[in-house]
Amino acid sequence: MNSQRPPLLLLHGALGARDQFGELLGLLEDRFVLHTLNFAGHGGEPIPEEPFSIAGFSGQLRDWLESSGLVGVDIFGYSMGGYVALHLARISPEYVGRIFTLATKFAWDASSSEREAAMLDPATIETKVPRYAEGLRARHAPSDWKMVLEKTAEMMLALGRRQELTIDELADVTTEVMVGIGDHDKMVTIEETVAAYRRLPNGRLIVLPGTPHPLEKVSAKRLAREIDDFFLRS
Repeated sequence: MNSQRPPLLLLHGALGARDQFGELLGLLEDRFVLHTLNFAGHGGEPIPEEPFSIAGFSGQLRDWLESSGLVGVDIFGYSMGGYVALHLARISPEYVGRIFTLATKFAWDASSSEREAAMLDPATIETKVPRYAEGLRARHAPSDWKMVLEKTAEMMLALGRRQELTIDELADVTTEVMVGIGDHDKMVTIEETVAAYRRLPNGRLIVLPGTPHPLEKVSAKRLAREIDDFFLRS
């Protein structure tokens, strides 16, 4: 590891891949040694036979950190990536350093999971938002993007039946955590984000103005500044 630039791992969200961080990586590369990975089934990685799950991705992250010599690294996790990082921090705290999450959904129930899963119908996406469908096809090739959607929808429904990391369980996460939310996020509420922040023993909270859920619509320059403030100046 470069002693002058601390290492930082960036984790993507559901349906995403590490290529989504292109602009952000360019803004951070002179201050951090940056690392990314694709979760199983994402970004062209083979789709596993077992269901997608937060625990499964957390286990993949743990194994990747060990094999990469990055145990204890600081992590920025977008959406599901933040959930996975916090899950690992709770069960194996020695594997992660500080965590910055953005747009991570903490409160899952039957209603919210069914609503989110219903939005992942491939036929509807192809018909109503063909450019998004083509983007998913390209992002996950050579894997079948429709199967990625199907397994993600199944994971969301499962989270509605049983959360893999509850807001109360965040009290067990002792590392420093910055919890971020955009004030225009239509998937994650400010209320659930504040509730998560209040349960974290070493939590901090930031609300980004004029910011919706999709990473592509987040100001990369603003996000880079907040990452700098948390990991380099706090």
